[in-house]
Order: sequence, then structure tokens, then C-alpha cells
Amino acid sequence: MHQREQRGSFLLRNVRMFDPVQKVDQTGDILVMDGRVRAFGVVEELPPSVPVIEGNRGLLVPGFVDVHAHFREPGFEYKETIETGSRAAVSGGFTSVCVMANTNPVNDHPGVTREMIRKANEVGLCRIFPIGAVSIGLKGETLSEMVSLSEAGCVAFSDDGLPVRTAKLMRRALEYSIMTGLPVIDHCEDRDLSDGGVMNEGWVSTTLGLKGIPNASEDVVIARDIEVLRLTGGHLHIAHLSTEGGVRLVRQAKKDGLPVTAETCPHYFSLTDECVRHHHTNAKMNPPLRQEADRKAVIEGLADGTIDMIATDHAPHASHEKEREFDQAPFGIIGLETAFSLGYGLVERGDLSLERLICLMSNNPAHHFSLPVGEIRVGGLADFALLDLSRRQTVQNDFFRSKSRNSPFLGSVIGGEVQKTFMDGRLVFDRMQDKEVER
Repeated sequence: MHQREQRGSFLLRNVRMFDPVQKVDQTGDILVMDGRVRAFGVVEELPPSVPVIEGNRGLLVPGFVDVHAHFREPGFEYKETIETGSRAAVSGGFTSVCVMANTNPVNDHPGVTREMIRKANEVGLCRIFPIGAVSIGLKGETLSEMVSLSEAGCVAFSDDGLPVRTAKLMRRALEYSIMTGLPVIDHCEDRDLSDGGVMNEGWVSTTLGLKGIPNASEDVVIARDIEVLRLTGGHLHIAHLSTEGGVRLVRQAKKDGLPVTAETCPHYFSLTDECVRHHHTNAKMNPPLRQEADRKAVIEGLADGTIDMIATDHAPHASHEKEREFDQAPFGIIGLETAFSLGYGLVERGDLSLERLICLMSNNPAHHFSLPVGEIRVGGLADFALLDLSRRQTVQNDFFRSKSRNSPFLGSVIGGEVQKTFMDGRLVFDRMQDKEVER
């Protein structure tokens, strides 16, 4: 791959431009020059040599922003690379992705951060924002050089699939959060309570004979983190919220005025632990799929503002890793390509408004992580997703651009299709051209 091309220019004709935060909802054309929006609405004067792209009355929204994904590079390129992860992202309408620190070497050193950014710029498909480790080597013992990591380009800190081990370490991390202005993301899990569990603790785990992970494993660490936040200040971000109790705790913390944000993932509002019966290891993730009461609570949290954003926790694994006994297979599923459609399912069922969904997937993650994206405005970056809400598609193996296929949504029919994705004023994904290439 070559160094990122010069920022693009084009006229996108006949689209419905939709940005709830900027209060944009109008039909017309949008002119992009050198990677930024020059004008929209009625564009009367078109500069020479600017290509015209037909929008076919599609819905143009700010490019989606994922604050929680795994691109596996460096160290685990057999699962995913920055290039294949970027291809998956743009096919799902994501133009900005925050990538986690559990690489090899771990992103606990500015040199690793800079190399990830360099490779992402070389690939040039979507914006990559590295997340640095909270602790050196993700070991939960010694705080990483958070200031140096932020100066190198990290936009947040997390020990990812591991919780910040102690309240003392969380206190130190949140104190540095104040200094850097960046959030501390926690995978909230009491590993003593999880105790080697592989799915949600409940009736399904009992009938399948699998060791369970109780809701309390997540809830007690959320409660701990909130109390430490109350002590220190900073910005606490709760990763992949999955339990009814966790939603309740975050809701109360927000009422108390604490600087806490939270994300959830499409699988937590779309599926329950019953899915394990049918999809086996493709339904194995951590936190695990919970019960129906938890699923409903997550949806309520999305609707009422308790949960600020939808992330994917895109976690690719090679087929041979997932094709093992349930208790031996790794946690994690892919999610970038299906996220919007699953969110749009909530809109179709009346659980969310379209405005709220776009806020959850574009505006809010950009705002809370202080990223210069997630908007449609004159002068703003030309990062967009063009959607056809009338389209439905069946999720099959050839649907994915990720290296991996570990998804519980294989075989599902989902609505709302990403037609085109633009980043920096360049067309980086076109579904029709993509289908032609496949043929």
C-alpha cells in the first residue's frame, strides 16, 4: 500500500444530509474540496475537474466512530491487520477506529503508538486512534507512561480485556486522566468472581454444563471505579456495558454529576445467552451475553442517555482458534461490518430514534473522546457514510472484509446497508464496486 493519497474533492449529488448535533437535515448536494466540506444544499458553481458522484437519495451521515476495536497488529497479524481491519471498518461505515493496546508488543510505549499511526496512514482507509495501556505489559502492576503515550498520539488508556487490577492503580490512572484530558477505559470484571467462567451464569450455563460468569463480576468493579472517580475526578469510561445492574450504577453516577461515560455493543442489545445453544463459540465473548432483563436494560440505557455510545469490541480470531471446545476457545467476535444494521434494527422496532442512533455511533463517541470527526458542517472533515435504509441483506461469509468470520450473526437478515464510505474526501468503500470485484 502507498502513503495516503492527497485529500479528495467531489460533488455528491442528491442525498439527504443528516447530522442531529449540527441540526442538519436537508436534501441536496454536498461539495467537498481537499478533504473538507465546502458547501451543501444547493451547489450552483462546480469547480472544474471535480468528479460528480450520484447519491441516489441515500442518507448521508457523519462517518461512524468506534472507540473499542482490535486490529491485532503488531503481533497477531494472522487474526487481523491494520489493513484488513480498516477494510472491515469502512465497509461498515466506520471512518474512525480506536484500537486497543493488547498487541505484541503491548502499546505501552510511544514507539509502538507511532508505528501504529504510521501504518494506518500508509493504508489510508480510515483514521486509526491508538489506545495506550494503563499498566506496563497489561500486568496491572506499574502505571504506563501515560503522558508520553498521549504525546505520541494515544487518545485513551485501557488494559482492555483485563480490568484495572486495583483501586489504587485506578486512582493513579484517573489522576493522570486529569493531566492528559484523556479517558481511562475499564473492562469491569472481578476475576475472582468470574473464576474461569466461559459464559453467563444462569439457567443456560447450567443446562449446557458450562461454568458461568455472574453479573456481579461486572457490577462490583463498576461500583468500585465510580467510587474512585468520585474521589479523584478525571474521565472514567465503562467498556462494553452488559448488565442491568451496571446500567443502574452508571445512571446514578451521571445523576450525581460524575464524569463517567459508557459504551455497549450490538450483541448486548441484540442477543441473550440463549444464543450460545445455537452459535457455540461464535457467541462466546467477555462480558458474556446476558439474560433478557439485561438486554432490555441496555436498550433503555441507550434510549435515555445512560449509555453514551455504541462500540463494536471487534475481536477477530482465526477459525482454528474458534473451532474448539467451548471452554477452550478464545473470547470475542467481530462486529464492524454488522454494527450499524443491528443498531438500525432498534430504530425499526421503535426502541430508538434514528437521531439517537446516529448520535450513539458518530457524534457522541467523537465528542467524548475529543476526536475531530463525527459531524457534517461547512469546513468540517469529509468523513461520511452513505446509507440505504430500505436495503436488507443476509450475513454470509462473503459479507465480511475482516480476516475473521467469528460472528453470531451469520445467516441473519439485517436491514440498513452502507452503500459508500468517504474518508478525507476520498471514496474508500463502494458496495457496488466491491460486489463487482468479488464477481
